[in-house]
Amino acid sequence: MDTRLLSLLITLALIVVAFALIGMGWRNRLRRQADVGLLPELPPAPGDPLAAAEGQYVSTTTSGDWLDRIAAHGLGIRTNAELAVYPHGVVFDRSGASPLYIPAGSLTGVRQDSGMAGKFVEKDGLLILSWQHGDRGLDTGFRTRRAADKEILFDALQELISSAPSAGANHGK
Repeated sequence: MDTRLLSLLITLALIVVAFALIGMGWRNRLRRQADVGLLPELPPAPGDPLAAAEGQYVSTTTSGDWLDRIAAHGLGIRTNAELAVYPHGVVFDRSGASPLYIPAGSLTGVRQDSGMAGKFVEKDGLLILSWQHGDRGLDTGFRTRRAADKEILFDALQELISSAPSAGANHGK
Protein backbone atom coordinates (compact mmCIF):
# COMPACT_ATOMS: atom_id res chain seq x y z
CA MET A 1 0.00 0.00 0.00
CA ASP A 2 1.52 3.33 -0.95
CA THR A 3 1.96 6.09 1.64
CA ARG A 4 -0.52 8.49 -0.01
CA LEU A 5 -3.34 5.95 0.15
CA LEU A 6 -2.46 5.06 3.75
CA SER A 7 -2.43 8.77 4.71
CA LEU A 8 -5.84 9.24 3.07
CA LEU A 9 -7.34 6.27 4.92
CA ILE A 10 -5.96 7.44 8.27
CA THR A 11 -7.29 10.97 7.67
CA LEU A 12 -10.74 9.67 6.73
CA ALA A 13 -10.81 7.45 9.82
CA LEU A 14 -9.91 10.42 12.06
CA ILE A 15 -12.66 12.52 10.47
CA VAL A 16 -15.24 9.78 11.06
CA VAL A 17 -14.13 9.43 14.70
CA ALA A 18 -14.32 13.22 15.21
CA PHE A 19 -17.88 13.39 13.84
CA ALA A 20 -18.91 10.39 15.95
CA LEU A 21 -17.57 12.09 19.09
CA ILE A 22 -19.37 15.33 18.21
CA GLY A 23 -22.63 13.38 17.75
CA MET A 24 -22.17 11.59 21.08
CA GLY A 25 -21.51 14.91 22.82
CA TRP A 26 -24.70 16.44 21.39
CA ARG A 27 -26.75 13.39 22.44
CA ASN A 28 -25.31 13.59 25.97
CA ARG A 29 -26.16 17.31 26.07
CA LEU A 30 -29.77 16.48 25.06
CA ARG A 31 -29.96 13.96 27.93
CA ARG A 32 -28.53 16.45 30.45
CA GLN A 33 -31.07 19.06 29.36
CA ALA A 34 -34.15 16.85 29.52
CA ASP A 35 -35.53 19.18 32.20
CA VAL A 36 -36.11 21.87 29.56
CA GLY A 37 -39.39 20.10 28.77
CA LEU A 38 -42.09 21.52 26.53
CA LEU A 39 -41.80 25.11 25.39
CA PRO A 40 -44.68 27.59 25.67
CA GLU A 41 -47.10 27.39 22.74
CA LEU A 42 -47.64 30.34 20.43
CA PRO A 43 -51.15 31.79 20.80
CA PRO A 44 -53.35 30.84 17.80
CA ALA A 45 -53.97 34.49 16.84
CA PRO A 46 -50.97 36.48 18.08
CA GLY A 47 -52.21 39.80 16.66
CA ASP A 48 -50.09 42.64 15.35
CA PRO A 49 -46.54 43.01 16.65
CA LEU A 50 -45.41 46.15 18.45
CA ALA A 51 -42.02 45.79 16.72
CA ALA A 52 -40.41 43.23 14.42
CA ALA A 53 -37.16 42.75 12.56
CA GLU A 54 -35.37 40.17 10.46
CA GLY A 55 -32.02 38.85 11.51
CA GLN A 56 -30.32 35.81 12.93
CA TYR A 57 -31.39 33.69 15.88
CA VAL A 58 -28.02 32.98 17.50
CA SER A 59 -28.83 30.38 20.17
CA THR A 60 -30.29 29.83 23.60
CA THR A 61 -27.90 29.15 26.47
CA THR A 62 -28.15 28.59 30.19
CA SER A 63 -28.43 31.97 31.87
CA GLY A 64 -25.05 33.20 33.02
CA ASP A 65 -23.16 30.53 31.02
CA TRP A 66 -22.81 31.89 27.49
CA LEU A 67 -21.12 28.68 26.28
CA ASP A 68 -23.75 26.18 27.49
CA ARG A 69 -26.04 25.88 24.47
CA ILE A 70 -29.47 24.35 24.97
CA ALA A 71 -29.71 21.40 22.57
CA ALA A 72 -33.38 20.55 23.26
CA HIS A 73 -35.93 21.72 20.68
CA GLY A 74 -33.13 22.95 18.38
CA LEU A 75 -32.59 25.98 20.62
CA GLY A 76 -28.82 25.78 20.27
CA ILE A 77 -28.79 25.95 16.47
CA ARG A 78 -28.15 29.26 14.71
CA THR A 79 -30.62 30.12 11.95
CA ASN A 80 -32.21 33.05 10.13
CA ALA A 81 -35.27 34.34 11.94
CA GLU A 82 -37.68 37.16 12.52
CA LEU A 83 -38.08 38.52 16.03
CA ALA A 84 -41.51 39.98 16.78
CA VAL A 85 -42.50 41.70 20.02
CA TYR A 86 -46.20 41.42 20.95
CA PRO A 87 -48.08 42.77 23.99
CA HIS A 88 -48.29 39.17 25.30
CA GLY A 89 -44.74 38.02 24.52
CA VAL A 90 -41.97 37.52 22.00
CA VAL A 91 -41.83 35.22 18.95
CA PHE A 92 -38.69 34.05 17.18
CA ASP A 93 -39.93 32.74 13.84
CA ARG A 94 -36.93 30.52 13.06
CA SER A 95 -36.18 29.31 9.56
CA GLY A 96 -36.15 25.50 9.43
CA ALA A 97 -37.30 25.16 13.05
CA SER A 98 -40.50 25.65 15.00
CA PRO A 99 -41.15 29.17 16.31
CA LEU A 100 -39.95 29.97 19.81
CA TYR A 101 -42.52 31.81 21.90
CA ILE A 102 -41.60 33.47 25.18
CA PRO A 103 -44.55 34.84 27.20
CA ALA A 104 -44.05 38.39 28.49
CA GLY A 105 -44.27 37.25 32.12
CA SER A 106 -41.34 34.87 31.62
CA LEU A 107 -39.00 37.61 30.38
CA THR A 108 -36.59 38.79 33.07
CA GLY A 109 -34.36 41.17 31.13
CA VAL A 110 -32.86 42.32 27.86
CA ARG A 111 -29.37 43.56 27.21
CA GLN A 112 -26.98 44.26 24.36
CA ASP A 113 -23.77 42.26 24.25
CA SER A 114 -20.94 41.39 21.91
CA GLY A 115 -21.34 37.63 21.89
CA MET A 116 -22.55 34.28 23.07
CA ALA A 117 -22.05 30.65 21.99
CA GLY A 118 -21.75 30.59 18.23
CA LYS A 119 -21.57 34.31 17.47
CA PHE A 120 -19.28 37.20 18.33
CA VAL A 121 -19.78 40.66 16.83
CA GLU A 122 -18.98 44.29 17.56
CA LYS A 123 -19.69 45.83 20.96
CA ASP A 124 -23.42 45.64 21.77
CA GLY A 125 -24.19 43.96 18.42
CA LEU A 126 -26.48 41.27 19.87
CA LEU A 127 -29.77 41.47 21.71
CA ILE A 128 -29.80 38.98 24.59
CA LEU A 129 -33.20 38.18 26.10
CA SER A 130 -33.12 36.60 29.56
CA TRP A 131 -36.13 34.50 30.51
CA GLN A 132 -37.30 31.86 32.91
CA HIS A 133 -38.54 28.45 31.77
CA GLY A 134 -39.65 26.41 34.75
CA ASP A 135 -36.70 26.37 37.15
CA ARG A 136 -34.18 27.10 34.41
CA GLY A 137 -32.93 30.57 33.53
CA LEU A 138 -32.17 30.99 29.82
CA ASP A 139 -30.55 33.58 27.56
CA THR A 140 -31.54 33.83 23.89
CA GLY A 141 -29.49 35.83 21.41
CA PHE A 142 -30.61 37.65 18.27
CA ARG A 143 -28.68 39.73 15.73
CA THR A 144 -30.72 42.15 13.63
CA ARG A 145 -30.01 42.39 9.94
CA ARG A 146 -30.11 46.22 10.07
CA ALA A 147 -28.48 48.11 12.95
CA ALA A 148 -31.37 50.59 13.26
CA ASP A 149 -33.80 47.72 13.99
CA LYS A 150 -31.83 46.72 17.09
CA GLU A 151 -32.67 49.93 18.97
CA ILE A 152 -36.36 49.68 18.04
CA LEU A 153 -36.53 46.08 19.30
CA PHE A 154 -34.50 46.90 22.42
CA ASP A 155 -36.86 49.73 23.37
CA ALA A 156 -39.96 47.58 22.69
CA LEU A 157 -38.53 44.72 24.76
CA GLN A 158 -37.67 46.98 27.68
CA GLU A 159 -41.21 48.40 27.62
CA LEU A 160 -42.71 44.89 27.44
CA ILE A 161 -40.62 43.64 30.37
CA SER A 162 -41.38 46.65 32.55
CA SER A 163 -45.13 46.45 31.89
CA ALA A 164 -45.56 42.66 32.03
CA PRO A 165 -46.78 41.05 35.22
CA SER A 166 -44.36 38.47 36.56
CA ALA A 167 -45.48 34.95 35.67
CA GLY A 168 -44.41 33.64 39.10
CA ALA A 169 -45.70 30.10 39.33
CA ASN A 170 -46.72 30.11 35.65
CA HIS A 171 -43.14 30.13 34.31
CA GLY A 172 -42.69 27.71 31.44
CA LYS A 173 -46.39 27.00 30.95
